[in-house]
Amino acid sequence: MLKIGEKAPNFKSLNQSGEEIELKSFKGKKVILYFYPRDNTPGCTAQACNLRDNKNLLDNQNYVVLGVSSDSEKSHQNFIKKFELNFDLISDEDKSVHKLYGTWVEKNMYGRKYMGTARNTFIIDEDGIITDIITKVKTKEHSNQIISE
Repeated sequence: MLKIGEKAPNFKSLNQSGEEIELKSFKGKKVILYFYPRDNTPGCTAQACNLRDNKNLLDNQNYVVLGVSSDSEKSHQNFIKKFELNFDLISDEDKSVHKLYGTWVEKNMYGRKYMGTARNTFIIDEDGIITDIITKVKTKEHSNQIISE
């Protein structure tokens, strides 16, 4: 598991438009790298819309928002269009970014074990250092959690 104060692992992956995104290209900006289970589900939609609605506030504090799930580029395109999201979503179908950040984990629901995404947010500073890890995400208040940290 990654820890606060460590260098954030660099990754290369594709956004919703098939464009390559690399973490190190955001040097000089603070990055909100948030992992979420699925597009178009209630909690994930609430979280994305909260970040969308507070993007000006986040922009003013030099943040870039990047969402990561194992959904396809096409699913991300539909999610962005449906909810007018104003930030990139990374398609991590091979779970390589999840594995780097330790967010592809065993879960347990109703006694059934399965692999899935841990809803975690990593706050990364201008130099690529993890300054906060939010593991108890409040989907409808996520921007406040980020700003208040």
